[in-house]
Amino acid sequence: MKVFISPFFTPIFFFQTFYTYFKYLLLITSVMQQSYHSGRGAQSNPANSFLDQQTVQEHIEGIDEEQYVSPHRQIIIDHPKKIISKSDSPDLRMMYSVNPYQGCEHGCIYCYARNSHEYWGFSAGLDFEQKIVAKPNAPKLLEQAFQRRSWRAVPIALSGNTDCYQPVERELKITQQLLQVCLKYGNPVGIITKNRLIERDLPILKELAAEQLVHVYFSITTQNEELRSKMEPRTASITKRLQTLETLSEAGIPCGAMLAPIIPSLNDHEIPSLMRQIADAGALSAGYTVVRLNKAIGPLFKDWIAKNYPNEASKVWNQIQELHGGAVHDSMWGRRMVGEGPISDHITQLFKIAKRKYLYGREMPPYDLSRFSRSGSYRLF
Repeated sequence: MKVFISPFFTPIFFFQTFYTYFKYLLLITSVMQQSYHSGRGAQSNPANSFLDQQTVQEHIEGIDEEQYVSPHRQIIIDHPKKIISKSDSPDLRMMYSVNPYQGCEHGCIYCYARNSHEYWGFSAGLDFEQKIVAKPNAPKLLEQAFQRRSWRAVPIALSGNTDCYQPVERELKITQQLLQVCLKYGNPVGIITKNRLIERDLPILKELAAEQLVHVYFSITTQNEELRSKMEPRTASITKRLQTLETLSEAGIPCGAMLAPIIPSLNDHEIPSLMRQIADAGALSAGYTVVRLNKAIGPLFKDWIAKNYPNEASKVWNQIQELHGGAVHDSMWGRRMVGEGPISDHITQLFKIAKRKYLYGREMPPYDLSRFSRSGSYRLF
């Protein structure tokens, strides 16, 4: 019996086929790598839900589309008529906040504040990280608010939306001026940040702390530097944040930490070790929230995790859905911050046990609301 072997099936044929396949694979990989914007959390500018007509990158996964990404940020100056925002959400307990900036160069891919950038006509994607709205008249507006007879001393949060110590603060110093106004009038202030720049204002913070007028919280997400650099590309490393937390604590400034957001299968297992580290650095309190991906953040996060952690992407996405009743978004008060179901219970119990072990007996000192003076002159006596 004779077996016919086609002349096409030869070693040379197989080699040429493999070489061609490998060449195209390298080409596709190269194009995909070039399309990844290093140092940015978002990789595209999705459509703004408030605009009827706009130019967008229609398919964030497409390799046939090129989106220009400026290496420079754009600062847009805004002059609002008022600066204090009040939240009636039960999750935030009548919180009053001041946002000296909108948009944030830190570029955290999960940031809930991305959606608010659409109110300015921008995208929640790359625009959020590159087009920064600054409010240089914020200190003047805050002082005017304190002088009104209707104002009653309540803690002011810096910031409720984006990081008040993001890189642009180094130049504009709006946050520093806001702290000076709070000190002048004796109004308590709370700060949450990821940036070491807060050390610049240590003298003001010491004075505020001496009057029981300040709390500082550091946002801590992971001790995995590779994950941090991809998830929060332009923030201080966790090591540096812990060092800053320790520096402020040793200076007598009451500090805590927010382990947020907790993302299942990415950083939930780190809760005990992170709690130990913040306790060693002098933290007096800790809180947490789970990740939720409302509106434009969902597609941005899905694209980000598929590009950075393709093997874990499906598992992480499905577990986020489990946290929020089958969706990745959640707006229901109470539930939206901690989720529900077995994964939520696991995270809650892990956090409570770690907090009890490492922060037992510690708590933030209460604010002294009696220090407030509408005249702003109490510091003279």
